Amino acid sequence: MQNLLFSLNATMPVFFVMVVGYLLGQTGFLPPAFCKAADKLCFKVTLPVMLFLDMGSVDILHDFQPRFVLFCFAATLVGILAVWAGARRFLKDKALVGEFVQAGYRSSAAVLGVAFIQNIYGNAGMAPLMILGSVPLFNIFAVLILMMESPLQRSTPSAGQLLRGVATNPILLGILFGTVYALLPFTLPQMVTKTMSSLASLTTPLSLLSIGASFEGTKAIQKLGPTVAAAFIKTVGLAAVFLPCAVALGFRDEELVALLIMLGSPTTPSAYVMSKNMGHEGVLTSSCIALTTLLSALTLTGWIFLLRCGGYL
Repeated sequence: MQNLLFSLNATMPVFFVMVVGYLLGQTGFLPPAFCKAADKLCFKVTLPVMLFLDMGSVDILHDFQPRFVLFCFAATLVGILAVWAGARRFLKDKALVGEFVQAGYRSSAAVLGVAFIQNIYGNAGMAPLMILGSVPLFNIFAVLILMMESPLQRSTPSAGQLLRGVATNPILLGILFGTVYALLPFTLPQMVTKTMSSLASLTTPLSLLSIGASFEGTKAIQKLGPTVAAAFIKTVGLAAVFLPCAVALGFRDEELVALLIMLGSPTTPSAYVMSKNMGHEGVLTSSCIALTTLLSALTLTGWIFLLRCGGYL
């Protein structure tokens, strides 16, 4: 019951902020112009700053555990490619492939993950190393997939276009600079980090308000099938495949909880920001964020219960 209450306290406020955004949008307080500006601000400024701080906080030289990071990397890579291949094969509306794949694999690892692990163990545990092994791949593939599967893309982008898209993407630049900063032997002045933290803290509430205000119920219902499928993959499917592999390889306790967050936490709100700013409609993504947020309180609790019953936590 304690885990269920924590899961509800961690996930339901996210859903409620989306509801507030929807109500404010319906009453005209958050017009489409606000949502467009908020999405652009998050994509180009606040989200890159947040990822810079997340990556910059990882003590790569002292805490690095190659076996765990490699597993995070491999599970993320295989999961993304499997979801992508399945979507291209089975999804009827090919215009939805990019959004479906991103919503199906991209977890709220940095935002929800650290808080979830701190509640259980009292510290961030293996979350920073999980972020190091997964979040760069989350974002690199998000850029590639959203570019290659864009409804606005009339032909397959060339290697040069893909490389340029990756090299100039604000999200990936934030991760790159954050990783370099983590390796440097000095820290930024406190006034700089506090300013950056203030900017980073805007990302999630702004994204959630924009998601709610932009929500289109009729279109969401029309995409109910793909939404449910992507939400199932996000909250159940990936964890069902890779958690047993992790257990078989000997990972336990904090390692398994970090992997659970990587595999089974809700679709991150930043997925909506990226889809909207890279030529996609965003309806499927916003619906998946809402549904996975609702489901994850039960599924995360269920996974923890199973792991504890098995003696792995």
